[in-house]
Amino acid sequence: MPDIQANGVKIAYETFGKPNDPAVLMIMGLGAQSAMWSQRMIDMIVDGGYRVIIFDNRDIGLSQKFPGRKPPKLVPQILAKRLGITLKAPYTLFDMAEDAVGVMDALEIEQAHVVGVSMGGMIGQIVSGHYPGRVLSLTAIMTTTNNFKLPRPSRDAMKALSRRGPPPKTREAAIDLSVKVFGIIGTPGEDHNTNGYRDRIATSYDRNHNPDGLRRQTAAIIATGDFRHVTRQIKAPTLIIHGRVDPLVPVEGGIDIRDNVANSELHIIDEMGHDIPPRHLDEIMSKMLAHFPAT
Repeated sequence: MPDIQANGVKIAYETFGKPNDPAVLMIMGLGAQSAMWSQRMIDMIVDGGYRVIIFDNRDIGLSQKFPGRKPPKLVPQILAKRLGITLKAPYTLFDMAEDAVGVMDALEIEQAHVVGVSMGGMIGQIVSGHYPGRVLSLTAIMTTTNNFKLPRPSRDAMKALSRRGPPPKTREAAIDLSVKVFGIIGTPGEDHNTNGYRDRIATSYDRNHNPDGLRRQTAAIIATGDFRHVTRQIKAPTLIIHGRVDPLVPVEGGIDIRDNVANSELHIIDEMGHDIPPRHLDEIMSKMLAHFPAT
């Protein structure tokens, strides 16, 4: 996987499709490498006549790490933020948005359709709000405005992501733990051992295993805080896709984006959690591919 300098950071990236086709920049979520994108999803976009660019966010996968920057502890950081106190984090989502624009700059892409999931959808909102001339459309999947007044993750989802105790000692144990987390936050009834998620998790582990990066990215989300003032600046046509039973980012997050973006459409999938399982991919792609040409 090649890498480029984007916003002064080494970013690993990959492209699919014809260089002259309209670009689709896809931004992954918290702690998730570009390997977590479904190849079928990528192929469907390419077959629709688009060039796809995926990349590892900073501090994860094959992109640059920030080992010398220690994040604040999670619980004190959350409590401080609710009191209006910001504890210094190694970086914020605004920095990560600059990385994404830097990827476009390095690849000489003037404009792109931006697709972001979870934390990637937050980054996508910031890119779209700060760089309206660079974004043809925004698709924000299972994400939020980081408005702290919205419903919080379920207790089980929070326990799954903030697990305490010693880290897994083996590759298989680490993969098992990640699969278990998706079983808690993902779509009810999905078998993440057999629906492709375990394979992508294993590929990610073998590419690079960096739990500290996940902790720093979590700190970035908290430190960024409510960014509705940026979301309100989005001019690009915006499609919001959210699962009604998402326990990690409740559906009110998607509703809040809709309420803050004038030119937006909200599509709720009743049975979907915080994942993109095969059973819902056709529905998601049908909405997304129809959304692109509409711009």
